[in-house]
Amino acid sequence: MSDPKSAASLGRPMSEVIRERVTAARRRFHANDNISEFIQSDDELKALETEVSERIEGVLRSLVIDTDNDHNSQDTSRRVARMYLEEVFRGRYRPMPKVTEFPNAEKINELMIIGPVTVRSACSHHLVPIIGRLWIGVMPGLGSQLIGLSKYARIAEWVMSRPQIQEEAVMQLADLLETRLKPAGIAIVLSADHFCMQWRGVKDDEPHMTNSVMRGAFLNNEGLRREFLQLLKL
Repeated sequence: MSDPKSAASLGRPMSEVIRERVTAARRRFHANDNISEFIQSDDELKALETEVSERIEGVLRSLVIDTDNDHNSQDTSRRVARMYLEEVFRGRYRPMPKVTEFPNAEKINELMIIGPVTVRSACSHHLVPIIGRLWIGVMPGLGSQLIGLSKYARIAEWVMSRPQIQEEAVMQLADLLETRLKPAGIAIVLSADHFCMQWRGVKDDEPHMTNSVMRGAFLNNEGLRREFLQLLKL
């Protein structure tokens, strides 16, 4: 995507430039949205990382941490910025991994279950980890597309690597898979631990949450839904 203002934007905070592109396109940029199409190059992402690092350095100083003399925290701001943009929130700033679909040539119409897949996310309220196990149920139809087994895990990781809440994450993943595969039915179950309750708040040792999304055949066929849930090893 070309941007006629890119040359004139030199010297401005990279976050402002990206924000202007998003708002000009009238697109949403909530914590769990992907904004990779508005980042034009790796150099821009690197500039954003530098800006985030500078802001985190300010937070550390406001917390009265001596980042000038404390050898343990001298590079903390840079490490945290890189962690956010390239690791734990990568699903916001990088495009979806390449996934090749192929037609359902053999007319498969049997239940497929993928999982458990370990997924990692972060609560958008406190930016602390959500770690859990994910199961995906797919009922192909005659006009469905199929993908390789590993691609489900890659897509799930891409969706989950953003700040969000668990209830919205499974819906977002279901929407994406339904759009790409056009199955007769899609089902997703996520069972996860929330560190916002282990590390802070009530400090519960086992703050477990399980939720599901059922679409198409899984929603309309009670027998299929029961078969899927019974086959899960929670």
